[in-house]
Amino acid sequence: MPSQTQQPLSAHPQDSTFAQTPVDRQMIVILDFGSQYSELIARRIRETQVYSEVLSYRTSIEQLRQLNPKGIILSGGPNSVYAQHAPACDPEIWNLGIPVLGVCYGMQLMVQQLGGQVEASDAAEYGKASLIIDDPTDLLTNVEDQTTMWMSHGDSVTALPEGFKVLAHTANTPQAAVAHHDRQLYGVQFHPEVVHSQGGQALICNFVYHICECEPTWTTEAFVEEAIREVRAKVGNKRVLLALSGGVDSSTLAFLLHKAIGDNLTCMFIDQGFMRKLEPERLIKLFRDQFHIPVEYVMARDRFLERLNGITDPEEKRKRIGHEFIQVFEEESRRLGPFDYLAQGTLYPDVIESADTNVDPATGERVAVKIKSHHNVGGLPKDLRFKLVEPLRKLFKDEVRKVGRSLGLPEEIVNRHPFPGPGLAIRIIGEVTAERLNILRDADLIVRQEVNRSGNYSEFWQAFAVLLPVRSVGVMGDQRTYAYPVVLRFVSSEDGMTADWSRAPYELLETISNRIVNEVKGVNRVAYDITSKPPGTIEWE
Repeated sequence: MPSQTQQPLSAHPQDSTFAQTPVDRQMIVILDFGSQYSELIARRIRETQVYSEVLSYRTSIEQLRQLNPKGIILSGGPNSVYAQHAPACDPEIWNLGIPVLGVCYGMQLMVQQLGGQVEASDAAEYGKASLIIDDPTDLLTNVEDQTTMWMSHGDSVTALPEGFKVLAHTANTPQAAVAHHDRQLYGVQFHPEVVHSQGGQALICNFVYHICECEPTWTTEAFVEEAIREVRAKVGNKRVLLALSGGVDSSTLAFLLHKAIGDNLTCMFIDQGFMRKLEPERLIKLFRDQFHIPVEYVMARDRFLERLNGITDPEEKRKRIGHEFIQVFEEESRRLGPFDYLAQGTLYPDVIESADTNVDPATGERVAVKIKSHHNVGGLPKDLRFKLVEPLRKLFKDEVRKVGRSLGLPEEIVNRHPFPGPGLAIRIIGEVTAERLNILRDADLIVRQEVNRSGNYSEFWQAFAVLLPVRSVGVMGDQRTYAYPVVLRFVSSEDGMTADWSRAPYELLETISNRIVNEVKGVNRVAYDITSKPPGTIEWE
């Protein structure tokens, strides 16, 4: 930390990520028009081992030229292209000589700006549709005729610009895929990026490899080498303080930073009292004894619990925990410091979901909506006394796991289910108390034990328990009980951006339920959450 006479350092986005893309890296740019699937497009591109990045639709032509992407994808969005103040990119994008693929709203914008027509559909089209292919070449090479694609639109193209031709249609959409082959401009009314689109990844591969002529250079090894090089260039000989939680993100970051800067890294584990049962002890032993990476242990349970006294609003919980987290870091860094940088395991979905993105400066209209603040990015004070180092900020969870494996992390960490920064505090709905924490810790331990014992751990993206702040009547033996309900939340997902509730085996649910009501004092009822994301979120808060 800086000395008392040194001015605090502000945390700005440009300080917290390696924003500059190497000029020799091949990349696909996704211009975001407010779609909830924009980051999913980026993830699908990266699955082809080509780097992709999501930028605002307001990105200037000069910036695009500087980035020199091999291709550009225009995302979907909630607006109509013919509405007043509808978001639009610079029309010069069509003259860059770079292949462009418009998805849903992106296709409609392309058509409208180039002289075609878009109107409200007589019948909206949502969900699965059979794609009938009229031209099986170029963009639709190796995409099977009548394959299933995912539709989500209330507007449709009614007239194509000059030079465009139809590549495919559905029963309700005559222009489901279009192209101007000479200018390498393409549009699809469906969403090839979602898992429901069976031929979607083949289409994306055609655009990336065949049309944009990219090479598969975005590999784990290439990322690790680049990240280490950039960390060393950014940090130099200065010291870095890392918030270690024991999850795959912070653990991977610890290994990466230790490899990059060695003894200039100090890991600190702050026990805020919201960890799962026995995890603090396991974490310290693992890193100190097995990995030989020093960890400073800080006991701070009482002060965190006091900060949440009487607080029930989930956003306020997150902000208070985040603020207290930084305060503890600053205090402890005075003892161990000085430190110039704070390292965080922030990931791409954290950044996107926490941001009020794409706010039109002229109208103030948002085309993407903030879902919730994440612990890593939502509670940082303006006078933060560190610069941030976040080399994982551009990665999705599956990419972090690959990096972790390449650095030698054991599978018990690499495959660990995501765990929120605020921990059990946001799995207790309403006020967080010591009593409720103890109840949830005991219930959570049973869930983890039985999921592991069943052999189904890797089948779930997350599997955990939630404690509700209400009580219901039950009976145990001849005694009336009045106790809390616990909700089990098991979901399957590929990246956490969308998720489906898991069809867990009944025998597993029965075992967990029986153990919780019999072994956890204060609980007399167990329920199972069968809500997907959207409309719900994975965590309840």
